[in-house]
Amino acid sequence: MSEHLTIVDHPLVQHKLTLMRQEGTPTAGFRQLLREISQLLAYEVTRELEMTTKTITTPMQDMDAPVLAGKKLALISILRAGNGLLDGVLELIPSARVGFVGLYRDEETLQPVQYYFKVPEAMEDRLVIAVDPMLATGNSSVAAIDLLKKSGAKNIRFLCLLASPEGVARMKEAHPDVPIITASLDEKLNDKGYIVPGLGDAGDRMFGTK
Repeated sequence: MSEHLTIVDHPLVQHKLTLMRQEGTPTAGFRQLLREISQLLAYEVTRELEMTTKTITTPMQDMDAPVLAGKKLALISILRAGNGLLDGVLELIPSARVGFVGLYRDEETLQPVQYYFKVPEAMEDRLVIAVDPMLATGNSSVAAIDLLKKSGAKNIRFLCLLASPEGVARMKEAHPDVPIITASLDEKLNDKGYIVPGLGDAGDRMFGTK
């Protein structure tokens, strides 16, 4: 496990991922599993948040107690599939600011095309967590991180459910300063740019579309 790539091998994460991979898992079940697994992954991606203390009063006495420091973190969903991870992470960190990057993949060139971009202010002062279930070719992820850096973000992490070796290499080449946190590094991409063995198209499975 390198600093650039963290694979979360927690038993609950791996068990839920197996259920999500199965072809017969229905849309509602897939969505619920994604919400649950995203919360578990959020523990890992937020492990090193900056802390400070404040004085509080317990039923017994006053004490200096730990609290999160600095500006609220920014969660950036890479549309549309990113929203499935976003929901679960937001349940864990409801005060986070939220942004969206809209990219779709041109099926001919496999290159990302931008159609939407809106992020919180003061990105340079926030921990920014970009979420997208699949790191496949890496093209759209690299494009999204490019846009986030242009908006001022300096401290960025990328959270995904599955990654391909090709996608990880592409991200490391373009953005070596952005750590990747994932539940699984899968075998490869197929000739259509899908992760194998993977779980199919995360967006389609989440929203019941084809």
